[in-house]
Amino acid sequence: MIKRFIIIFLLSLTVTTTVWAVDDQQPVTVKKERNHIRAGNKLFHNKRYAEAEVEYRKALQVAPQSAIAQFNLATTLLKQGGGAASQDDKNNPVNQAAGILADLAQHAPNKSLRSKANYDLGNLAYASQDYGKAVELYKQALREDPADDQARYNLRLAQLKLKQQQQQQQNKDKNQDKDKDKKDQDKKDQDKKDQDKKDQDKQNQDKQNQDKQNQDQQKQQPQQQQGGMSQQNAEQVLKTMQNQENATQQRINAERAQQERRERARTNRKW
Repeated sequence: MIKRFIIIFLLSLTVTTTVWAVDDQQPVTVKKERNHIRAGNKLFHNKRYAEAEVEYRKALQVAPQSAIAQFNLATTLLKQGGGAASQDDKNNPVNQAAGILADLAQHAPNKSLRSKANYDLGNLAYASQDYGKAVELYKQALREDPADDQARYNLRLAQLKLKQQQQQQQNKDKNQDKDKDKKDQDKKDQDKKDQDKKDQDKQNQDKQNQDKQNQDQQKQQPQQQQGGMSQQNAEQVLKTMQNQENATQQRINAERAQQERRERARTNRKW
């Protein structure tokens, strides 16, 4: 959160700066500007920030180039904004204050205001966790005012946070690399599994095709044998027929032999 000790600094700075900014040819304008700034400072210390904003804007209507009125207006807007805001929200008081402070950091008429503007911008960057930017802004604040111990302290904090942030990013990058390597390896393993499955499926399909072909051949063999006999059956039939023929021939031969014996017996009989 932005340190508000800056406003205490402004209370002592207001008089000297207003005197420094006095134009002898416009004394009435300078007086009105100073009165509105003083009224705004009083309201600010009573935490009536919206009313203080009105007084600072009145001072700027009288003296648009008043660096003190601009800085105090930015400080009041920061109080009303309550911290960091999205850069896209141009109506947010914090973004309005950041725009004023950025202009003061470049164009404020004295180093003290430029230092405080850079300091507040550094606090905004710190609150947004943009520690690298915060480091540069605190360094610039110290260039303008080397005696600003608060800027030096915040610089050390920002540098420490930046180092931690960078280390975390490095660890994150390493983890992402590991995750990527793991994903790549997992993909390779999965690709290999898929290829192995394809190969196995192909082998299974080839086997199924071969089995089907064999089955088809087995179905065709009996159909081819329906019109005739197998060699084994034919040989068996021939052997049976040969045996029958031999038996018949033996029977005929036996009958002939018997008939011849009868004939001889009749011829040799004595009458």
